[in-house]
Amino acid sequence: MKRIAIVFLALLLLVPAAMAEDTIKVGVIAPETGNVAVYGIAARDGVKLYIDQFNAQGGVNGKPVELIIYDDKGDPVEAMNAYNKLVYDDEVAAIIGPVTSSPTFGVAEASVEDNMPCLTATATHPDVTTYGDNFFRVCFEDPFQGGTMARFAAAELGAKTAAIIYNTADAYSTGLKDAFTEAAAEAGLEIVATEGYATSDVDFKAQLTNIAGTNPDVLFVPDYYNTAYMICSQARELGVEATFLGVDGADGVLSIEGADTSVFEGMYFANHYSADDTGELVTSFRAAFEEAYGETPNSFAALGYDAAKILCQALIEVDNAGVEIGPDSYQEVIDALQATDLEGVTGHIIFDEDGNPVKDLTIIEIKDGAYTFYSKY
Repeated sequence: MKRIAIVFLALLLLVPAAMAEDTIKVGVIAPETGNVAVYGIAARDGVKLYIDQFNAQGGVNGKPVELIIYDDKGDPVEAMNAYNKLVYDDEVAAIIGPVTSSPTFGVAEASVEDNMPCLTATATHPDVTTYGDNFFRVCFEDPFQGGTMARFAAAELGAKTAAIIYNTADAYSTGLKDAFTEAAAEAGLEIVATEGYATSDVDFKAQLTNIAGTNPDVLFVPDYYNTAYMICSQARELGVEATFLGVDGADGVLSIEGADTSVFEGMYFANHYSADDTGELVTSFRAAFEEAYGETPNSFAALGYDAAKILCQALIEVDNAGVEIGPDSYQEVIDALQATDLEGVTGHIIFDEDGNPVKDLTIIEIKDGAYTFYSKY
């Protein structure tokens, strides 16, 4: 009797392991801590929300998706460490992430050799999809949003002159500056000042003093929300009256704890969606996100949600074809991702031959201390 009990106990201990193998493992790389954690947490929560809904509806023909999430802290080295764990230790079927552009470069390059299906929800630099056919993105590219903001300033705001202040050491900021500058020349918008700064800088008064002397109609600030806050605050202190123009990295500026967000009043920035959109997909997503996390979802959350939706559709397509999903199904998942054609929270999404989405851009205005949908552009 004792021997039977021991055998029964051993079988019980094996059950969780067996159940664990009956899931489809998907990796997520996102900054959950560090300077850009607000983006990583939002994107991660968007992914988790869709996966929870998807699993509740049966998952991939009865198999739940198991998320394995690693914090890259917004650091390229940490992102590579996470990638290697997911591929070689966890043996995931696909990866969502990284979130910001700089950590994505190394992961994208390494993924080509492994032929790992990867889908970044939010890395906007154009180079992240140039390494191989296995890497996709849900968000629009930097040249598109940078150029759009220059055309918008000239056509919609009637701006004649513009100044730019950007991070000379950051690929995201530099790429946006270049795109804005090129589009401005075509739109008849004169660039009267271009000032650079280093990543570690917190005092921008010398650059902003130079800008103030040119009295531009608009000031383009292509950086993330925390740096944008320091720049815009100091600009107003120095008497710069230009209308601020931002990019998707500005999403989050109104959530900075203890900040005087009135400095952003009247700012326009490019974004991937608006929480105020009255479309059914947006309203249902917003309601579910607010119920789950107690806050209004930003664009990174929406893009994370769409990334999970795109990947899960691809996994279903592969499973329906009779292919066992795992380390041996990479190419089948890549092919299914390339064939994506669906309605997402951030718009209708198909991919071009380079793995970039064909979609619209949303202009957000900060009005009366709140994000306000201005227009599609």
